[in-house]
Amino acid sequence: MEGLVSRRQFLTTVGSALAGAGASASIRPRCCRAASLGRGGQAFQVGAYYFPNYHVDPRNEKRYGRGWTEWDLVKAARPRFPGHRQPRVPLWGYLDEADPAVMEKKIAVAADHGLSYWIFDWYWYNDGPFLNRCLERGYFGAKNNEQVKFCCMWANHDWIDIFPYRRGTPRKVLYPGTVSRDTFETIVDHVVRRYFKHPAHWKIDGRPYFSVYDLGRLLASFGGVKSTRAALEAFRKKTEAAGFPGLHLNAVVWGRTVLPGEKQPADPAELVRRLGFDSVTSYVWVHHVGLPELQTDYGFVRQKYFDYWRRAETMFDVPYYPNVTIGWDPSPRCHPDDEYGNFGYPFTNTITGNTPQQFRAALAATRKRLEQNPHRPRILNINSWNEWTEGSYLEPDTHFRLGYLEAVKTVFGRSGKDSADRPS
Repeated sequence: MEGLVSRRQFLTTVGSALAGAGASASIRPRCCRAASLGRGGQAFQVGAYYFPNYHVDPRNEKRYGRGWTEWDLVKAARPRFPGHRQPRVPLWGYLDEADPAVMEKKIAVAADHGLSYWIFDWYWYNDGPFLNRCLERGYFGAKNNEQVKFCCMWANHDWIDIFPYRRGTPRKVLYPGTVSRDTFETIVDHVVRRYFKHPAHWKIDGRPYFSVYDLGRLLASFGGVKSTRAALEAFRKKTEAAGFPGLHLNAVVWGRTVLPGEKQPADPAELVRRLGFDSVTSYVWVHHVGLPELQTDYGFVRQKYFDYWRRAETMFDVPYYPNVTIGWDPSPRCHPDDEYGNFGYPFTNTITGNTPQQFRAALAATRKRLEQNPHRPRILNINSWNEWTEGSYLEPDTHFRLGYLEAVKTVFGRSGKDSADRPS
């Protein structure tokens, strides 16, 4: 694929990375591990969001040209102010994530550095799926996919044309996030049949985990709380009919909006309760913390997020799975000729000082806090594996190399090394 690194180049580079980390470059089979609701005395479950726009998709090709992926924005990024570190250059090259051989090596590195599962940002609109080849071709085709489990966060937000966005132009909705009930039934049937039954699907106490990003769009799809609850109950019944003990429904909650068109529910805790979700989590720290400066210090954002975490634990009636965010810089999605400033996404303030050492400190503080309460689930989600155009990624770049991955490994160890998971 033009513009994407060759398979041979990538395998050679990642093989060296694994060898440097003290791991074999070969794929090491490991027994099936099902995630359980880890509590005191059980292993931590460390997940990371995976944004799958780094492979060729027919919709993107039709709009942006043959071979287009979001790597094009990564390559075109440039410094927008003094001290701004752009462009970010991937150490492994510009990978085709839909290639199973590429995904096998990613999985091997992720597992060796402490990740238990990926949460794929997952898209399905009224006119069908989007960005699904990464999961269904790349990940499913990887022979070692059970080393790092998978689950989905239905990213049911409006898909806006911001690749890149020119300031001042109307924000064009390409694919609306609201769906019909018929589309939702199609989604449920596909997810239950194709995903939940896959041996690598991540589960909590035997129940497949499925997360929803935008509660407001969910309500808009069905017309209100009662009809939305009925749709989710039908989802649960189909999951049980497929042989599972139930469905673990997770809601992503916000304190602030980020993307264009997002709306904050008036009372998220009450909405989560009325819709019957089993847990809540966050996608990124800036959903809860405002960035007061063009370059806002990572330590400031971390402390403000921890303040939110404390409130969340008393606000919601269900478990809250904490988030650890690596950084924030959506400037690659801004047109390179525009003046940069805090004008509205993707023109926003950024996070600075987010070194691997600071990220490791955030992970360590999160682990310590989870350990303080033996009844608290030992589950946390990282933003993210590969949000390159939002400046938050575990994948190695040429500046910090494997530093962020090594931070996860230092705090949590290799995935499964101390696992006391109950089979599901």
